Amino acid sequence: MKAIRRFTVRTVLPEPLRQLEELVLNLRWSWHHETLDLFRDVDPALWKAVHHDPVRLLGEVAPERLARLAEDRRFLRRLQDTAEDLREYLTAPRWYQSRPGDSPVSIAYFSPEYGITAALPQYSGGLGILAGDHLKTASDLGVPILGVGLLYRHGYFSQSLSPDGWQLERYPPIDPNGLPLTLLRERDGTPVRVVIGLPKGGGLHAQVWIARVGRVPQLLLDSDVEENDQAARDVTDRLYGGGGDHRLLQEMLLGIGGVRAIRAYCRITGHPAPEVFHTNEGHAGFLGLERIRELAKEEALTFDEALEAVRAGTVFTTHTPVPAGIDRFPRELIARYFGGANEEEQVPVDRILALGAEDYPGGDRTVFNMAVMGMRLAQRVNGVSRLHGEVSREMFGGLWGGFDTAEVPIGSITNGVHAGTWVAREVLEFTARELPSVMESGRGWEAVRDVPEPEVWRMRNLLRRRLVMDARRRLRESWRQRGASEAETSWIDDALDPDVLTIGFARRVPSYKRLTLMMSDPDRLRAILLDPERPVQIVIAGKAHPADEGGKRLIQEIVRFTGSEDVRHRIVFLPDYDMALGQLMVQGCDVWMNNPLRPLEACGTSGMKAALNGGLNLSIRDGWWDEWYDGQNGWAIPSADGLAGPDRRDELEAAALYELIEDHVSVTFYDRDSAGMPRRWLEMVKHTIATVGPKVLASRMLRDYVDDLYTPAAVSERSMVADKFAGARELAAWKRQVRSAWPRVAVEHVESTGEESPQVGARLTVRVVVDLDGLAPEDVAVEVAYGRVDDADALVDPSYLELEDGGPAENGRRRYTGEVPLGRSGAFGYSVRVVPSHPLLSGRAEMGLVALPPAPQGMTNGDLR
Repeated sequence: MKAIRRFTVRTVLPEPLRQLEELVLNLRWSWHHETLDLFRDVDPALWKAVHHDPVRLLGEVAPERLARLAEDRRFLRRLQDTAEDLREYLTAPRWYQSRPGDSPVSIAYFSPEYGITAALPQYSGGLGILAGDHLKTASDLGVPILGVGLLYRHGYFSQSLSPDGWQLERYPPIDPNGLPLTLLRERDGTPVRVVIGLPKGGGLHAQVWIARVGRVPQLLLDSDVEENDQAARDVTDRLYGGGGDHRLLQEMLLGIGGVRAIRAYCRITGHPAPEVFHTNEGHAGFLGLERIRELAKEEALTFDEALEAVRAGTVFTTHTPVPAGIDRFPRELIARYFGGANEEEQVPVDRILALGAEDYPGGDRTVFNMAVMGMRLAQRVNGVSRLHGEVSREMFGGLWGGFDTAEVPIGSITNGVHAGTWVAREVLEFTARELPSVMESGRGWEAVRDVPEPEVWRMRNLLRRRLVMDARRRLRESWRQRGASEAETSWIDDALDPDVLTIGFARRVPSYKRLTLMMSDPDRLRAILLDPERPVQIVIAGKAHPADEGGKRLIQEIVRFTGSEDVRHRIVFLPDYDMALGQLMVQGCDVWMNNPLRPLEACGTSGMKAALNGGLNLSIRDGWWDEWYDGQNGWAIPSADGLAGPDRRDELEAAALYELIEDHVSVTFYDRDSAGMPRRWLEMVKHTIATVGPKVLASRMLRDYVDDLYTPAAVSERSMVADKFAGARELAAWKRQVRSAWPRVAVEHVESTGEESPQVGARLTVRVVVDLDGLAPEDVAVEVAYGRVDDADALVDPSYLELEDGGPAENGRRRYTGEVPLGRSGAFGYSVRVVPSHPLLSGRAEMGLVALPPAPQGMTNGDLR
């Protein structure tokens, strides 16, 4: 008989062991090896059986074993030392506490998924892993972040394979009481309830679970409560499940309910209210609407005034360069959920629809775009690598239609990875002993070049062997699960070889990541794998979205190839890709391979993790690799983007991949000296760690967020709320006036004076007459854009000079003048423009308004000598 309900019965720990509960409820153990050692020694055999999950360990350990430990003075001393170390970690000042006073006192970070540990399966891929690393790094640096997400009762799916290699999904139930979580309760012990309105009246209720990620509280909303009917309970049933209504309710609960959960948490605990709100992708974008509602209701602000206050303190990070990866809902669905009986007086549904409208050339007027809304609700927007920033400016440039793509106000902060989570323990301990300042401060990386090469080679061999041993175990479990007998799996004892060049490839499996590019020429791949002198082995893992039939076919194709008797000892597919498998692969592989369609990889962080463990990258120049590849830290696969059709492009790039492996990667790996070491390979490894190491750390990433986004956002937010929101009121009124006048703002006359053939070093005087239609001179900036021009007279990477106000002209116009320096020879040109200007704007392009001359006039285009 099957149980109708599942729950966890917690162990009652003896009094001397009560500090184990304190340790298990703080997820710092997921990256703190000394704490994990302590849990292992509670019961080593059970620790292995529960797959290193401390909560399950304490739930299943025998009372007799606990009784013995309670009398083991050595264990109790270790327990006391570990608990004191955690308390010191949670309270001692860290990097952030030494910063100047303009830093925000608290930052709310919203994400639909978090990859903290495999024991808390609330993630599907890179977005969640990045969010988990963000919180862990915030804890390490003392950054006062408050995480917000949803608790999915079935998490993301567990993957297995059918006998013919088809992906199968299973959603194991999750009991929150069996996880390292506690309920948020009122002071009288009553569980907190967050409620959001529904279209037909009533509400969607959720309780709030708290996870402690080191110093960072993480709030997870859970709709499986008795106040809800079954449909409402299922809103948080699984990550990225269900149809449009289900997905919309998840995102409403995350954004609107998340803000309400923060308010309850801060009220109950005294935690400082966030000054900055960080929206990690568009899924949480509705948080801005809730904050507008709060300000309109509690501070009597208009919608526009509240919008300015909200925008000032909001950061929006986009993670996808693929339009299909952005949530878009039918406009009528948004109108139904936010209009009618559910409409808030302070947040009219027509204003909500306008925020998510694709009302720009090429946009779809029938949809509501969550990323577009997120950008309109944030004063600061960023992509997650330099190239992704460029792609995002192209994708979303319509929101700032009057400006060139280069001026679209979307910046970039390249992702990083949390070393404590992803770097092998042996590497961390060696680094802490020999290079103590590297991981903590990010300095001293050049000293890696002085590490003896035999030491580097020893660690690489150890990590490769560990991967091989675990891959055999996982492979055997998968084949047995698919119905193979013990006799049919005997070959697995010799699958993979601890001494063979090992390439790793692990991703989600959308088509643009090209899981099967390596199989474009199966015979050539076979020859590479089975080369008698320079053999290669490949370890592959990946999950396709349950609704992605095409992705599942790709997995089936590669599973069938890896099952071929002649190559199955050299190429393997390991199912159920999760954090634990990811850690083994990035640590144990010699080479990390990545071959997406450029430029569709926003960043990609797996190769960063491999690099920190001494792996080299073999990748298309996309995401972070485009930014930091230097010719000596791995190999760049030439990309044929824009040069060929899809099939021809795959053919060309696959051929380049094969050639690199055959003639460069394997040759370098197997070129050994008399001591049996690949000297050139090890030089590349050390060069990679020395040069890429400080860049790929999440500590660098988070410092960039603090310096470039969080602190400026906090300063802007304070300027808005000071003196009873005087700044927000002023800016809203000013923007309203400027937008009203702008259609009649015009550049009416442009002239320049100078020699007909000026020389380098001369200056060109530019005079402009502008009609401001009643706007004050301080409301605008009149600029000249100048520099090199192409054959079509388009300015290339122009410089800008703000012209000086020359006073009134006839008929209410104004004159502006300035001198343009002619600092380079060759084809040269200039143009002028008028843009809004206000000290509370984040930049010239914020409003998307620009007035240009009707036609070129009085410009000098010629050769400068």
